[in-house]
Amino acid sequence: MQRREFFITSGLATLAGSLDIARIMAETPEYATSSDHKLIKPNRLRAGAMIGLIAPSSPPAIEKFDKAFANLVSLGFRVKPGESLRARNGHLAGTDAQRLADLHQAFDDPEVDAVWCIRGGYGCSRLLPHIDYDLIRRHPKPLIGYSDITALHLAIHERTGLVTFHGPVAAGDFPDDTLQYFRAALTDPVSRYDIVAPAETEIFTGEEYRPFVITPGHAAGRLMGGNLSLLSALAGTPFLPSFQKKLVFIEEVGELPYRIDRMLTQLLQASDLAKAAGIVLGVFNGCAPKVDAPSMTLPDTLRDLLGGLGMPVLYGLPFGHVAHQATFPCGILAEMNTDTRTLTLLEAGVA
Repeated sequence: MQRREFFITSGLATLAGSLDIARIMAETPEYATSSDHKLIKPNRLRAGAMIGLIAPSSPPAIEKFDKAFANLVSLGFRVKPGESLRARNGHLAGTDAQRLADLHQAFDDPEVDAVWCIRGGYGCSRLLPHIDYDLIRRHPKPLIGYSDITALHLAIHERTGLVTFHGPVAAGDFPDDTLQYFRAALTDPVSRYDIVAPAETEIFTGEEYRPFVITPGHAAGRLMGGNLSLLSALAGTPFLPSFQKKLVFIEEVGELPYRIDRMLTQLLQASDLAKAAGIVLGVFNGCAPKVDAPSMTLPDTLRDLLGGLGMPVLYGLPFGHVAHQATFPCGILAEMNTDTRTLTLLEAGVA
């Protein structure tokens, strides 16, 4: 698949007025991260940083352990595996107590600089009522992962104000653009950079990779979101943040359009998603309807549910269950522009 380099530094692609937007947002109470918690930015990752490698969801395949270690070492990091990293309990990577202990230990260990999840899967939501959020607030570190890790991102940010990082899992792939995004977010922080949807002339592996605008416009707000299955599953719980005036990012994988319809309907009815500033959608990989099945298309499903909200909505940014994915610091200020099909991160997510 031919893809252009998605990473564009702010010096090449930033509108002059954005600095004013960032200043106004930072000084305006309505853009506060929470009524209870101040935004906490963890320290950036440096060469030789120690990574606490954990499996808070499902167990990885055996070969994924070696891949995760090799990935992290190739990035210049050291690795400290959780005590229960290789545990198994059916579809879970160990019991709830084991997975929770590894999460707590990684944040509490003074030798560990960041907490990186080896994979997603299922099970993070079971941990949320039992997490020691005060411990995490006292020992802020980058938490990295996506998919089922969405539950940890949402709950930890909501309860502590910590900026966490929706990005590649440790056992994933790191093509050049994914690596550039990761570095700009965590190791060589860029205070402003653009995440750009691919051009119309590029070659795609499927229609679900093709970007399109659902509702045109510009919007700004704090960045929050993740996997649609987890967002809808957390609706009605105390762990789902308010989406009011936020830029909400959403992705999904392997779900037919009628299931996308059901999850978005649940989220719209059980949360304040309709009060968001804007919505950016990633690549909904493998979500096309079955051949000859009675179904809306994926684009029609998304347009039907999100097109009448009165906010800008853009589909096809490079994140989700795809090899080419950006790293999103959850909780920072960002703005979207459907004309240029960009999401611009207005501040660094690390100190």
